[in-house]
Amino acid sequence: MRDPDIPRLSLRADPRLPSSPGFWRSALRGPWFTSVLGLVLLVGITVLFVTGLVSYAAYNPDLSPVNDKTPDKGLLGFYLFSWPTGPHWLYRLNQGVHVTLGVTLIPVLLAKLWSVVPRLFTLPPARSLTHALERISLLLLVGGGLFEFVTGVLNVQLDYVFPGSFYRLHFYGAWVFFAAFTAHAVLKLPMALRNLRQLREERNDLVSPRPNEPTVSRRGALWFVGGGSLLLFATTVGQSFDGPLRRTALLAPHGAGEPGSGPNGFQINKTAAYAGISPAQTGEDAWRLVVTGRTGTVRLSRAQLAELPLHSAALPIACVEGWSTSDQWWRGVRLRDLAALVGYEDDPPDVFVESLQQRGSFRKAALRANQVADPRSLLALYVNGEELSPDHGHPARIIVPAAPGVLNTKWVARLTFGDL
Repeated sequence: MRDPDIPRLSLRADPRLPSSPGFWRSALRGPWFTSVLGLVLLVGITVLFVTGLVSYAAYNPDLSPVNDKTPDKGLLGFYLFSWPTGPHWLYRLNQGVHVTLGVTLIPVLLAKLWSVVPRLFTLPPARSLTHALERISLLLLVGGGLFEFVTGVLNVQLDYVFPGSFYRLHFYGAWVFFAAFTAHAVLKLPMALRNLRQLREERNDLVSPRPNEPTVSRRGALWFVGGGSLLLFATTVGQSFDGPLRRTALLAPHGAGEPGSGPNGFQINKTAAYAGISPAQTGEDAWRLVVTGRTGTVRLSRAQLAELPLHSAALPIACVEGWSTSDQWWRGVRLRDLAALVGYEDDPPDVFVESLQQRGSFRKAALRANQVADPRSLLALYVNGEELSPDHGHPARIIVPAAPGVLNTKWVARLTFGDL
């Protein structure tokens, strides 16, 4: 008897064409195999989506246009909230999970796409309105999934080549992909759970009517996929740690050990040379910090800043690309004390930070009032007992607990306190 799940047209199709079930000969394909992969992705992609949205919120995009890399997000930004300063490792954990999990899931995603590829060629394209909607959601799911993973990996590898802003494309792509993913999960989850409970593989459009002799079992194939994911995990996760473990992050751009030794010998993203910072700009005679607020403007040399009350905080640097450092010991002037110099003794407001940086994104950034008020938020002059090196932001840089690395502005030139 003909399987009702397989269209009659496909049974008569030329077996040399991918629209024919006979074209796909692997004995591994089947509902059990694809259901296991689908349930792994159901959990993993949900975590990826949530951590991605949280990462976007960490930039405080509703605070200032310079923070908002997706200004036309509209209703898609309904969930945004003011980013907190505690726990101080919050962004480090969130982004480490997001990037490491995304890389780890690549073999699972590819195996899942391989397992269902016959359905992409099924004829006729649509047998009913419901079937047409399912096919459209499948195309969005496959296309969106590949787009999100490819753009994410390229951004992590510092080799982003797509036209347009990564933030905007990745943000919109995530919503399109997850909408299709949710629709697909709602339609397929009951069937996937039923497939897992069955002892025998039922025949459907994924099972070849003329399978080749298997060279590995389905469980063996799952172990192979899992091994690939474990290998990617082991060669990525180290970028979130210091010391010898960082050298295991072979697939991460910041996985080659510490870039030097001594108090300033920890990871950086942009060097002073890349940012266009010259010694002439940062010398003691040339550089002045300009602080503007309610009562006017104050200009301070680095020596004058060093004479103000100095405070210390142990905080990490964590980047959107997934890498981070352990806590470094920073010392400098509290941002709320600088706000007090220009008329905000009791109620430090938001602050607009401008850098000497000439190239690259986030030359300017805004911080919320709660970030300014936190006693651990500093205009740092020293790190680990030594003056900041040029690559770490000499003569002064921002350091704020739980903030993305790009908001910890280096080579600070101006602070403007007040309504943004």
